[in-house]
Amino acid sequence: MSLRGAALLGWLLLASGQAVAAPRFELHGALTREEREATGRLLAEAAARLPAAWAASLDRPIAVEWRDDLPEGVHGRARHWRMLLDRQLLAAWMAQPPLSDQAAPAIAAGDALSAAAQEAASASRAALAAVLHELAHLHDRTAAGGLSRDPRLLDLAGWQVAALRPGRRGRNDFRDRSPDPYELHSPREYLAVNLEHYLLDPDYACRRPALAAYFDARFGEVPAGRAACAPGLAFVQDAVAAAEPVRVVDPARIFAVDYLLAEGNARPMSRWGHGMLRLVVCAPGRPRGPDCRLDLQHHLVLSFRAFVDDLQISSWRGLTGSYPSRLFALPLDQVVDEYTRVELRGLGSWPLSLTRPEIEALAGRAAQLHWNYDGRYWFVANNCAVETWKLLHDASPRLAASPLRSITPTGLRRRLERQGLIDAAAVPADPGERVRLGFRFEPASAHYAAMYAVARAELDLVPDSAEDWLALPPAARAPELDRAGLRAAAALLVLESAAWRRQHALARDELKRRWLGAGADLDGVPVATVEALRDFLRLGGAFSRPAAWLDGVAGYGLPQEDERTVLQARVREDAQHRAGNARMLEVQLRELLPASRRAALEGTEANLALLGERLRALDDAPPL
Repeated sequence: MSLRGAALLGWLLLASGQAVAAPRFELHGALTREEREATGRLLAEAAARLPAAWAASLDRPIAVEWRDDLPEGVHGRARHWRMLLDRQLLAAWMAQPPLSDQAAPAIAAGDALSAAAQEAASASRAALAAVLHELAHLHDRTAAGGLSRDPRLLDLAGWQVAALRPGRRGRNDFRDRSPDPYELHSPREYLAVNLEHYLLDPDYACRRPALAAYFDARFGEVPAGRAACAPGLAFVQDAVAAAEPVRVVDPARIFAVDYLLAEGNARPMSRWGHGMLRLVVCAPGRPRGPDCRLDLQHHLVLSFRAFVDDLQISSWRGLTGSYPSRLFALPLDQVVDEYTRVELRGLGSWPLSLTRPEIEALAGRAAQLHWNYDGRYWFVANNCAVETWKLLHDASPRLAASPLRSITPTGLRRRLERQGLIDAAAVPADPGERVRLGFRFEPASAHYAAMYAVARAELDLVPDSAEDWLALPPAARAPELDRAGLRAAAALLVLESAAWRRQHALARDELKRRWLGAGADLDGVPVATVEALRDFLRLGGAFSRPAAWLDGVAGYGLPQEDERTVLQARVREDAQHRAGNARMLEVQLRELLPASRRAALEGTEANLALLGERLRALDDAPPL
């Protein structure tokens, strides 16, 4: 670099408030005077944004060279204190006015700008981002850097710990709503991409709050000009079961987090239970405290599921990772109904001993997984217990240091208890009090058994138990229904309703398993039914993968105000469509079910209709 060029660059660095000695740049290659001056402005603007600790780590001269031979789509390379940059970036930088302190935040935040201003800001930002990206690589290689090898950053970034062996998984499944898919290439690239956005995007701390807090702590300072964040954490709930398709949770309203364990049953994939986390959210206006446990309608369950639910999962496909694994946010009453009334499994709720910051960090990590994570379900290596353990591990360094690794839900509960992470003193000793206060949800099997005892005593039914009765084909149950008296008919109505919920759930899951994916053979299926099927799968898939609602909308990480506005509109429209057409879709989609499944569903519905008529007739009959 010429003395004149060096003097110009030194002056620019002083003007930006940076010490001349850190960082120092040396321009290489043939450049015109205008190109050198433009390069100086670019490097000075990049240096002005560096935190002091980062700038101080770049204590050797950095050679800078504009190149025409970088691979397609590659903006720069960092090699042994050298930065090679794509010359096209320099041309774009020189063709536009400099990126002012006002324009950069505006374009990063998506504010309305003229087309010319947007083009200028985009070109300026690309060049600046490329320089910051390569400076991030250089900093990472210094003694003060090493961030891409820090276990805490790897936790937050998505290179999660492995379940069955030491170390981490080589694949990063945090693919949804990424600012740049190149970040998933390796931890080094993840760091460089995120440091670009950390320094350039005013709303980075809103979109990736845990990472922003990590960088703030590592650098000891906060970038200027941060934007205000949208309040709370947004979760999408299935509109069929939830009154609020988009639920915004204020972490400050979460009183506690429980480990929620569904008991196992005889099915191979459910033998060890199902592990979830329960957010004990206080009702609006209620002070945060133990009474929030009574606000059951406000509690939210975080449940990792293969996208076919837990009911009838294929053992082989579960072993081979053929199902997506995602974090569902579900109303507590929906979860209680599914397990206690449909699957006849009890639920135990075990309060975790977490600090206030840990509760809020766990909620934030759950929101990140809800919007970004698209994993694969493996029956052994990545099931609900493993996913829940990783969520706890990644949310809190204290929990990460605890030996909680487990591949079974019951095993995870035992490990939490052994490590003193279950607040046993909060759980009443009396079984009745545990049920009353929501620490225990009994399976409906006892209720069904009582109902069956009433019907059996009156009708002298042959099966020994309610389970055996419900296992009969609907046609075999029908003759007994038609001779029931008022009490027996009312009891059998409860049982037949349980049978219908079960058959409906099995039919829904069979449709998902059989028709979800490109390999479904739709030859010979009526066009109207194909369209109904596609609509059914599209809506079901969107409710299981929230990022799908924001396809085509600019933004990454946690959705902010503008994205939430779009999200609310799209979810409500589709939820109304789904609800309004549910019966029509159900009728059309039944034609795709196997004959035996369709017969069981329709036979149960016929039994319900018969019992309804029977009860009305008995109620209208004059007393004897």
